[in-house]
Amino acid sequence: MLAAADPAQPYGAALPWPERPEDTATGHKPGRKAGALVIVANGALALYVERGGKSLLSWTDDPALLEPCAAALAAAVREGALGRITVERADGETVHDTPLARALQSAGFRPTPRGLRLRG
Repeated sequence: MLAAADPAQPYGAALPWPERPEDTATGHKPGRKAGALVIVANGALALYVERGGKSLLSWTDDPALLEPCAAALAAAVREGALGRITVERADGETVHDTPLARALQSAGFRPTPRGLRLRG
């Protein structure tokens, strides 16, 4: 897990953001923004966490990759690096309707009417 604006995080600077097949012209896009995070798995971008954690973008739906990424996000929350987080949207949809929801719940996120929440 790296800050999206961290120089050690190559996407958006040294490397272009990887294409996401479901992207649309009006869809949410990643950016090198303060407070945003990226999670890299096996050397490839797996998750982008928008500042505040309300929205996530994923580059895989493989549970074998999503689960450790969700666990890393949960560990950052539990260690106090992020505070409480409520994920409301994933890949442009309500988080409850995405493959990412199972991985987040396995990592300890709990369903709420707004999304999936984890407290530090």
